[in-house]
Amino acid sequence: GDLRGVQQVAEVVRRPIIAALARCHDGDIDAAAEALKPAQRKRIHVFIATSDLHLEQKLRIDRATCIERVRSAVRRARACTPDVEFSAEDATRSDLDFLARVVLVAITEGATTINLPDTVGYTTPAEYAALFRTIRERVPEAANVVLSAHCHDDLGLAVANSLAAIEAGAGQVECTVNGIGERAGNAALEEIVMAGRTRPQVLAFQCGVNPREIVRTSRLLSHEIGVFPQPNKAIVGRNAFAHEAGIHQHGMLQNGLTYEIISPETVGAGGSSIVLGKHSGRHALERRYRELGYEPDATTLEQLYEAFTTLADKKRQILDEDLLTLLHEGFHQAPEVYNLTRLRVTCGTETATAEVRLAGPGFNERTATATGNGPIAAAFAAVGEALGRTIEVIDLSVQSVTPGRDSLGRVVLQVRIDGKSLSGHGASTDIVEAGARALVHALNKADHADGLETMALSSSYYWGV
Repeated sequence: GDLRGVQQVAEVVRRPIIAALARCHDGDIDAAAEALKPAQRKRIHVFIATSDLHLEQKLRIDRATCIERVRSAVRRARACTPDVEFSAEDATRSDLDFLARVVLVAITEGATTINLPDTVGYTTPAEYAALFRTIRERVPEAANVVLSAHCHDDLGLAVANSLAAIEAGAGQVECTVNGIGERAGNAALEEIVMAGRTRPQVLAFQCGVNPREIVRTSRLLSHEIGVFPQPNKAIVGRNAFAHEAGIHQHGMLQNGLTYEIISPETVGAGGSSIVLGKHSGRHALERRYRELGYEPDATTLEQLYEAFTTLADKKRQILDEDLLTLLHEGFHQAPEVYNLTRLRVTCGTETATAEVRLAGPGFNERTATATGNGPIAAAFAAVGEALGRTIEVIDLSVQSVTPGRDSLGRVVLQVRIDGKSLSGHGASTDIVEAGARALVHALNKADHADGLETMALSSSYYWGV
């Protein structure tokens, strides 16, 4: 799975460096090298924990063994590519003398980037900056490589720590769009980029990120993974450029700089000049998608227009978020195995009842009726009954795509289908229908995944971990 994922990125994305992460194990490194074969610019990123806590409790090895694993892994990775990154996991809780020894070994064996992660979000800006300065002082060879920061946000300091590392000499920051990541997340890319652009006199660094793509990229990611930034999230939150207080509004009307240090247009959050509705044609729809940064081909535009007209019959005005939802719901779907052709629900003060009709392989249509504690539970039970599948809902979230009573609703769920964990998403002005479509999407992915698994088992190469 991971090997093929990296391979697909390497085949399609050409300009950036594509890095494959590997533990200090020969099998991992060989798999990373295999995955990166199609890449124009490639990097193998090897890592091992260096704190005594991790060495003793997780890896159950001593410091000498750790150093030998670093030596062997970096040497093996360097034989595959001249661009090698080494990460000392849990660096901020590692003994400084030992950390310096490990860094020196990695550089000696050919590592070109040294990453010092704050793996559990434990450090503070002053401490993190001091760590980088200390490594530079104790390992003079570090002047010939790129030092890298990687911060988690467990204490809410990931961005501040990353900026402190830059000031202390880091030439690379590992961050994520919307700050997504394990536990409390990682340093948010958009915050680091805009901090540098907004305060260049204080933060003297440059990067190649096009800020006008920030909001569009944030929305794309959110729709794909079903996790949306909180409304007051800096730069990309729904309220990031909203001004409600009267004194703020008055100041903004006089001069935008009074309460706005970044213009919405700078990050691609400008407002729409076109209101779309049921009488809008293909040309207007295509124009708005192009203004939003998308260029659908003729086939895709026709599919989008069909979905747009269906939605426009239910909503008076179509907003940008509606258009983006239509786009993302249509793209990257698993091949359609099952199709929801009918849904009827009755509910009230008594137990809800749902009737569904599904079309699928080997049968024209299959109908089932089931009950549940609420309309969504009943609809899910009916889908499971129709297909003879065991379905367990792990998590379900509902987002209102736009304001108003006729808003398009989006359901994102995680389910366990016949023992396999999968995600699904669906959108509709009817939230029960959106939930049912999300479940059918997950079922389609389940059957598609079964096919991919069969292919993988017949392959001659697999991850050795």
